[in-house]
Amino acid sequence: MSHPDFNLLVTLDVLLAEGSVARAAQRLGLSPSAMSRALARLRETTGDPLLVRAGRGLVPTPRAQQLRAQASQLVQDAEAVLRPVQALDLTQLVRTFILRTSEGFVESFGPALIARVAEQAPGVRLHFVHKPDGQGTPLRDGNVDLETGVVDEHAHPEVLTQLLFRDRFIGVVRHDHPLSRGEISAQRYAAGKHIYVSRRGRARGQIDDALDALQLTREVACIVTGFSTAVALAHRTDLIASVPERYTSGLRDGLHSFVLPIHLPAFSVAMLWHPRLDADLAHRWLRGCLREVCAQ
Repeated sequence: MSHPDFNLLVTLDVLLAEGSVARAAQRLGLSPSAMSRALARLRETTGDPLLVRAGRGLVPTPRAQQLRAQASQLVQDAEAVLRPVQALDLTQLVRTFILRTSEGFVESFGPALIARVAEQAPGVRLHFVHKPDGQGTPLRDGNVDLETGVVDEHAHPEVLTQLLFRDRFIGVVRHDHPLSRGEISAQRYAAGKHIYVSRRGRARGQIDDALDALQLTREVACIVTGFSTAVALAHRTDLIASVPERYTSGLRDGLHSFVLPIHLPAFSVAMLWHPRLDADLAHRWLRGCLREVCAQ
């Protein structure tokens, strides 16, 4: 099966517009002989003379007259497809972005992000989906546009990441909890009953390792899968929740927060996306909105 040379479309468009081999050659930066050869190829391809001599000039055939508007439109459409996008009109943007993140992140940063998006691009809708694990498969498969989470050097080798903020763990208790008064030592902290957050249902983590180094052990009274749940339980019980400080900034109203009396490393919270969306102007705008919201 033969394939047509689509470069001939540009030549055909210019020839039919100029009605002259010499002028068409000058416009395309070709020699008259090269343009004559191109016209010969067009005649062979279309099976029509296209331009025929009439006196000292050339006149189009009926077939050429039929093709003129069509060829011009095809060339314009092709140029539009291949031309890089120079600007994005946010007021006309209609799109749904799927963001994969935790409920706590949505509760803390979602209101400001939604307000910013609605102000700049009222036709954009945000669809937040639950993040049960740290796998990057939904990003690679195109089921998710953007993801947030804790990253390290081993995470998501096939996606792009950008830091949103650094965070640390703090303790939170009810305002009338014993730990809301006085100095909090590692012994006092370990002596209370705790809420442990684990998406995978594990019974211990880095806090327990840090306490082990001090020859201390804490009692975990319950295990939950999210920080927002841990904060909600701390509101209504005597349990101690250890949660990320900025990650839960919008959830801790009415609670007493304190610096943990043990050493835990800070961690990075980033947004992640697939490289195929990196140059997409609308996606780039959304990433900028999320960066600004998290920087406030």
